[in-house]
Amino acid sequence: MGGTMDGTKRQRRGDTRQRIQDVALELFAGQGYEKTSLREIAEHLDVTKAALYYHFKTKEEILVSAFDDLTQPIEDLIEWGRDQPHTLETKQEIVRRYSDCLAGASPLFRFMQENQATVRELRIGERFKDRMRGLREIVIDPEADLVAQVRCVSAIFTLHAGMFAVQELEGETEEKRKAVLEVATDLITQAHASSRAS
Repeated sequence: MGGTMDGTKRQRRGDTRQRIQDVALELFAGQGYEKTSLREIAEHLDVTKAALYYHFKTKEEILVSAFDDLTQPIEDLIEWGRDQPHTLETKQEIVRRYSDCLAGASPLFRFMQENQATVRELRIGERFKDRMRGLREIVIDPEADLVAQVRCVSAIFTLHAGMFAVQELEGETEEKRKAVLEVATDLITQAHASSRAS
């Protein structure tokens, strides 16, 4: 039943570094970055502060490493997408893979949503914008008309909205994820059709 999220969590759990990231992100998202101390993170992990210190010296190091690790799949996807032909199949595959990337990184996005000032301060925001730019480049046909381009950008936003806005709707998490992906895929398909028609 659990779907992909539990799978990623389980596979990440074995690694101390990743456990630190996961617990820290949960605390940062739940009570705010400023209010969370390294000691508290250590207590939640049931390790000494020295053991935590062995992996990370500061909260910022934990956050930046979690950001890098959890958004690496997006980076990989952008690299992959750049080498693909601009076909509809490619774009649908990009949207599908991006949906998976977001599911794997959902604790990070929850944190970013709740702690926007910290995100700006730590320059994670800038790096995230770069990733988004890269993603737009592989999804949008530069020669497509404006409406088609807006549809492509909307497909990406739809996947983002799926992590927050859609949570209020009825239904199982996995069902919602499928529904969001379907809408995003429809937008990409329409964009492709209209840019071919013009």
